[in-house]
Amino acid sequence: MPAFRWGLPYLSKYKWRLIFAITVSFTNILIGLINPFIAGLIVQNVIQGGQHELLYGYLGIMVGLTLYRSVSRYGFQMIFESTSQRILFELRRDVYQKLHNQNFAWFDKNRVGDIMSRMTGDLDAIRHFTAFTLYTLPENMLLFIAAIIVMAFISPILTVALVLTTPVVVYAAYNQYREMRPAFRQVREQFSNLNSICGENIGGNRVVKAFTKEAHEIEKFNEVNQAFYNSNLAAARVRIKYFPVMETCAALMPWILLLVGGLLVIYERLELWEMIMFNGYLWMLNMPTRMFAMGANDLQNAATSLDKVYDMMSQEIRVKDPAKPVEVAKVEGSVEFRDVSFKYESYESGSPQTLKNISFKAEAGQTIGIVGGTGAGKTTLTALISRFYDTSKGEVLVDGVNVKEYSLQSLRSGISYAMQDVFLYSDTVEGNVAFGVPDAPMDVVYDAAGIADAHNFISEMAEGYDTVVGERGVGLSGGQKQRISLARAVATNPAILVLDDVTSAVDMETEQRIQEALKDKVIKSGEKRTTFIVAHRLSSVKEADLILVMDSGQIIERGNHDSLLAQGGYYANMYAEQQGVQRGA
Repeated sequence: MPAFRWGLPYLSKYKWRLIFAITVSFTNILIGLINPFIAGLIVQNVIQGGQHELLYGYLGIMVGLTLYRSVSRYGFQMIFESTSQRILFELRRDVYQKLHNQNFAWFDKNRVGDIMSRMTGDLDAIRHFTAFTLYTLPENMLLFIAAIIVMAFISPILTVALVLTTPVVVYAAYNQYREMRPAFRQVREQFSNLNSICGENIGGNRVVKAFTKEAHEIEKFNEVNQAFYNSNLAAARVRIKYFPVMETCAALMPWILLLVGGLLVIYERLELWEMIMFNGYLWMLNMPTRMFAMGANDLQNAATSLDKVYDMMSQEIRVKDPAKPVEVAKVEGSVEFRDVSFKYESYESGSPQTLKNISFKAEAGQTIGIVGGTGAGKTTLTALISRFYDTSKGEVLVDGVNVKEYSLQSLRSGISYAMQDVFLYSDTVEGNVAFGVPDAPMDVVYDAAGIADAHNFISEMAEGYDTVVGERGVGLSGGQKQRISLARAVATNPAILVLDDVTSAVDMETEQRIQEALKDKVIKSGEKRTTFIVAHRLSSVKEADLILVMDSGQIIERGNHDSLLAQGGYYANMYAEQQGVQRGA
């Protein structure tokens, strides 16, 4: 019921269109009752009564009514179809918007395949219900009831004989409806699994080929594909189990008509023309009987899909704007952590915290280096600045204001990231660099690419800045992708710039040129820019005003390069090791 209440407004928005279409549909059904009646009159008056002059009039009425029913049926079906497409458009728009508003923690726990299944198969099942099942179920119920009423006037005995199969049909339809729900849910789950493994392997096809694991991945896919096959087969078994019952009941009706009707005509309890008329109405009992099974399947499929979409849409957005958000025209750039601790929601309850009691302050314009081993919490720390996650304890302040008090738009518009996991869109190089500022003039794009030491290799491409890079930057080297990612971050001219291991794939000379270009940009602009540099290579942070050394989610050392070397601790040992490696190289 909660899912139905959530989905109802999408339908009720078009209630007058749908009411009009259903009214036309019902009118179409009632008009359909006339032709069998006229067919009986033709037998009675023209064939048996000899009034041949009435034939053309009767036929004219029948042809006219048939044409009207055809046109009106086309009209109301188009209304249902167009309305279903509008509802699908609005649902897909709202689901997509919800995805963009969801916080990082939600994506940490939900697979891409599940999300894509909601966006495609489940939404289309809802559309099909609106376009087809929404009118066929009430239409067939009206058809069945109207036929029984009209037939009862002609011959109550024959009508009772024909509807004796109805309780069996209703019982079978009810049981099928009840059993199809878990079956359809399992089908949707396995469809999500299939989407997930396909998306994962298409995205990671280079890794698969590099390790020659094609056979292994094909075997994994076959297992998931087999599970999807089995779930569909199980659903089909439920459908097939009751279909013969309904089909048999529908097929028995003509035999009942011939047997009982024939006896009634023989014993003069029924006129021949009445039996012909009765035969004309028989399809109105027959078709609904056959459609009950299909309607029950479609209804359950739509209900299951609606539940799944609602489950996703009802997930709480935890990182969101406060009731009265702070709006600022421009972030100045000071950042302070006050006794901050953090733990990812997806971790088990007994697992350690990712960050523990982090405290430091970065003044506007300073450069902060963050170093430490893999899994030390470096990337997580920078993610809290933009409030990608909320702290478990403590406060993160930007310009002296808790980040939870800002509007997300206002806060994040002043912060730019060149992330560790480089993602480039299947777009032109210019489109990727100017992603954060789509209306930026080319001078800004060139300037950002120059700072990232990317202008030269971009200019050498066949189409230059108009070159379309493949999905996720396929065709570019790791260093080229990193530099385009850095250019994208710089192009927004942020007050706070976070560089998360962004030069790991470039040589030291290129890294040096990038660092010098970043400094020159700040000096020329006369503006302050607070820069956070997450790095494994200590040469990247030598010039930083403050270096934070992290281990197991804690800051174990802090200071500038010289003071940390003087301490003779973790940083000094790591620096000595890296210097030794460089000399050996």
